[in-house]
Amino acid sequence: MGHLVNWLEHYGYLILFVGLFLEMLALPLPGEILMSYAGLLVFQGKLSWFFSILSSGLGAIFGMTLAYWIGSRLGTPFFEKYGSYIHLGTDKLHKVSHWFQKYGNKLIFIAFFIPGVRHITGYFSGVTRISFRKYALFAYSGAFFWTTTFISFGKVLGPKWELYHHKFSRYMLIAGFIAAGVVIVFYLYRKYKESLTRKLINALEKGLLRFQSLGKIRFFILAMFTLFVTCISLMIGLIQDYLAKEFSEFDEITTFIIHSIFGPSWGAWMNYFTLLGTYYVFVPIIIITSLWILFRGKDRLLELTSFAWVIVGGEALDEGLRLLFHRIGPASIGSNSPYTFPSEQTLISMTVCGFAAYLLIRHYGNALIRAVAIFFVVFLCLLVGISRVYFNIQYPSDVVSGYVFGGAWLSLNIIQLEVFRILKKDAK
Repeated sequence: MGHLVNWLEHYGYLILFVGLFLEMLALPLPGEILMSYAGLLVFQGKLSWFFSILSSGLGAIFGMTLAYWIGSRLGTPFFEKYGSYIHLGTDKLHKVSHWFQKYGNKLIFIAFFIPGVRHITGYFSGVTRISFRKYALFAYSGAFFWTTTFISFGKVLGPKWELYHHKFSRYMLIAGFIAAGVVIVFYLYRKYKESLTRKLINALEKGLLRFQSLGKIRFFILAMFTLFVTCISLMIGLIQDYLAKEFSEFDEITTFIIHSIFGPSWGAWMNYFTLLGTYYVFVPIIIITSLWILFRGKDRLLELTSFAWVIVGGEALDEGLRLLFHRIGPASIGSNSPYTFPSEQTLISMTVCGFAAYLLIRHYGNALIRAVAIFFVVFLCLLVGISRVYFNIQYPSDVVSGYVFGGAWLSLNIIQLEVFRILKKDAK
């Protein structure tokens, strides 16, 4: 690695191109470390951010293209016979083959973040005769996304590169697996939508399948149940990490990255973002949503009661959790509410804004309105969380836990609302 770093400092873009080109041909080169170190050189002004990404991306693209061509020319028999000598044995090819048969070629995009998989994706795609047009679409876009991510974060880490780059690579690997999991879940839902929906509805309420007019509500219940199960799983992991005191590394790295991206000039904007997580914003949203339910709602009393329970119950849940975990925030000593785990602001943002957006999505068929509502909630919650970390009011783990606990409470109440709605319809 030392020689590569020295060559990178002397030959810059050429080493990035050649290094990524050779790695995509399954040579054991540390491409991610090379790119993140290039980001450090960008920070130091020795390389251009744009040309570093361009040379790395082109190197990866040329490597993936050549690997595809080799795979298509040599075919399966060659790799079954000689693949083990170049770390492309039958077991690896069969494993990736199983992935592609199950989850589709969209995993090519995600594969760049999974060591061991990205090195054989090109060969395998050629061997199995995947359409080159589809292959190029996902491989080329994935290559530039991958290189942009690592070079940019190398630039952000700057002088702390040696301290953090190994930890960052590990988090990106985890993120890669999570992204692959999301793709797999989406694929499985599309493929087995009807059977999964039937099983879920049956589990929620026996005999519910006899109704033929559930329509789109099946999708909403399935989506919320998936979110609820995911949040519960994450909650268990967060609680375990909290008890084991394993948040310090994550908090340190995330805080450093946020302060590196958002410098002192962002102070005025962050003050506005902080207000997004207060009742200066929540009260108007609550009033507007309540009025909308009264004039446009389908089951007014049920929806108003559910909305009120989401708000009151969310506040009670937040207070109870912070008292239970008793974690003092980075700047909470002497304040009226020193406990910050989970973050009150992100939890309430998730529940209040999320429930209001759900009602809008459920009752409006316009795709643009739905997309805007989802984007608004995600963006608002993200800005609230970033502002809390920026001002050192809360730890990043506090913010994330607020998202997770809030997501669990939100999804549970949406499921409850829809089940009550169906039972009410049944009673009639």
